[in-house]
Amino acid sequence: MSKSAYASAGVDIDVMDKVLSKAKRYIKKTMTPDVVSDIGSFGGLHKSPGRGELLVTSIDGVGTKLKVAAMAGRHDTVGQDLVNHCTNDILVQGARPLVFLDYVGTAKLQPDVFVEVIKGLSKACCQNGCALISGETAEMPGLYPKGEYDLVGAIVGTVSRKKVVTGEKIRPGDQIIGLASTGLQTNGYSLARKIIFEKAGLKIDDLLPGTKQTVAQTLLAVHASFLKPINALMEVLTITGMAHITGGGLVDNIPRVLPDGLCARIRRTSWQVPSVFKFMREVGGVDPDEMYRVFNMGVGYTVIVRAKDLEASMKILRSFRTRPNLIGVIEEGGENVILE
Repeated sequence: MSKSAYASAGVDIDVMDKVLSKAKRYIKKTMTPDVVSDIGSFGGLHKSPGRGELLVTSIDGVGTKLKVAAMAGRHDTVGQDLVNHCTNDILVQGARPLVFLDYVGTAKLQPDVFVEVIKGLSKACCQNGCALISGETAEMPGLYPKGEYDLVGAIVGTVSRKKVVTGEKIRPGDQIIGLASTGLQTNGYSLARKIIFEKAGLKIDDLLPGTKQTVAQTLLAVHASFLKPINALMEVLTITGMAHITGGGLVDNIPRVLPDGLCARIRRTSWQVPSVFKFMREVGGVDPDEMYRVFNMGVGYTVIVRAKDLEASMKILRSFRTRPNLIGVIEEGGENVILE
């Protein structure tokens, strides 16, 4: 059979159909009882969460962590990163995920890579209890660099109107708990790649100084989901505010939930900064304050609770091995975050 004109231009519909068919076995594992459409419909159908419930949505990407995945030839983790990142974003408002939608854009579909990405998306969807209900795969020669792809995801979750967490109940004296990150999560990779590969001259399979892991293992560590420990916490006590520590670090993300007139005093010595951040600061000559704005510095998520609930909160969070630390306190003041 001769090659079609479209395939000659760089887009082979038959190959895409075969790959999607192979990926379906992973996607089917994510289907929850509330999904009422089949894979392949023009739109995904899901039961309404019901009266008194709010829908919470978010959309994000993996950023240039995708370049590290390409360098390492490993693509089964970035899908997990994406789902977990989006899950954490809506969790800040107390929401649980319902459905997830993905977009993969590339110059030319690489079947093995695509299936690995879908496998990662599906694994994390199953772990977070949401359905990979719909998606889009686009081949666009000339728009994306050869051999690379972009990965974006959108999530829809639900929270009871009575239980939504907005931060408006935060008050002076509330305690700030930091949950340990698994590494860079999904932020700061442009600077990290410049320092590690250009300034330090390291290769993807080299050991990262100060650690027992390779550069690939360190940089591709899966962005953790904090859904299960936070859900357990919300069942027994009131959380006054939460922040997912993504781009902007502690300095820019905690203020997003603070009421006017309040600030967060953070003690940098209250947790152990992972070696990868220390290495990048020293080799890159990056100002410490900038490090705390670009990277999470070892704190992946923060929870704000009443002082009376601190001990109970720490006990629950430790049971999920989140390595919680009391990192600060809420005070009156005009500055958003004080790092000391």
